Amino acid sequence: TSGARHKVHGTQNAQQEDLELERQLELLNKPPIKTIHTNVGYIVDCIDINKQPAFDHPLLKNHKLQDQCPTGTVPIRRTTKNDLIRGKSFLNYHIMTQDIPGVHIAEVSLSSLYGPYYGVNGTNNIFNPRVSRKDQVSSSHLWVQNGPVEATNKIAAGWHVAPQLYGDDKTYIYSAWTSDNFKRTGCYNIRCSGFVQISKGNYLGAHVNNYSTYGGTMLEFVISITQDRVTKNWWLNMGNTNIGYFPAALFSNMTSADQVGWGGRTRTPPNTPSPPMGSGHFPDPTFHHACYFRLVSFQNESIGNYGIGPYEAQTFSDRSNCFRVQYFGYYAEEVGYSLQFGGPGGSCGN
Repeated sequence: TSGARHKVHGTQNAQQEDLELERQLELLNKPPIKTIHTNVGYIVDCIDINKQPAFDHPLLKNHKLQDQCPTGTVPIRRTTKNDLIRGKSFLNYHIMTQDIPGVHIAEVSLSSLYGPYYGVNGTNNIFNPRVSRKDQVSSSHLWVQNGPVEATNKIAAGWHVAPQLYGDDKTYIYSAWTSDNFKRTGCYNIRCSGFVQISKGNYLGAHVNNYSTYGGTMLEFVISITQDRVTKNWWLNMGNTNIGYFPAALFSNMTSADQVGWGGRTRTPPNTPSPPMGSGHFPDPTFHHACYFRLVSFQNESIGNYGIGPYEAQTFSDRSNCFRVQYFGYYAEEVGYSLQFGGPGGSCGN
């Protein structure tokens, strides 16, 4: 009898979880005006711009769009039940939080000494680092953040390889946000309500078709996160296109940022070899081997874009035998203020 009760209880829990997944899918997948089947398997829906998932967030019920899409629709990558299951596991072990076993970092940042900050910008080359496990991640990003560690408000954007999030080992364009260091708020891409999509052609969670090659052609894109000083919304621009924005109402403490930065991170389960970061090679002066951000800049109270002085940049790599980072300052006209980061990974410890 006891065994039967456990079996029934377990079945009921599974049914409840399944019903919750179906509820989330209904919220995320709005009725499309047009559906696009991509050549890599996932589906993109063209959704009425005023009915996109962002406006399900309780803080955005009365939000007025800051911009309008000429066709009246925006592309939203369709979410599947497997996406939700994988995403839940992904967020349980978050690469963005600090001091997590198995997470490794190689980054350049600006501290609060030179803030407040209202924007960050850079041109990033794209690679496809090899991961050996589905629960590994390798990413390149820039970010803005504010507040103490336990309640960090943060927006990050870039590219990553994250099989646990997408179901394969391809490279994807992504963004993530939180208002409490990912304790209860935030997500990747549009896996929760919040981010307001504006672009009618580019979208978060898009697959990257081509990658840079070591010693060969560098394929890159421009990324920026910039605050609108009037509305306080944070705009995400990729490839010189405004993708959309994070409304100010999402954040508990983000009227400005006290830190901005650029670099890479990897994640692997504790006591397992780390995947490569970037190109899988350490920085060098050629700008044809390692992953880089060139033409980096930040915005302060005077609104203009500024490069990073040699004494302002803080470089940090937690495992220099596996990953390194180097800030070059103003290197050359076509490179501007720049940095490189990455490495082969391997046995890096926890």
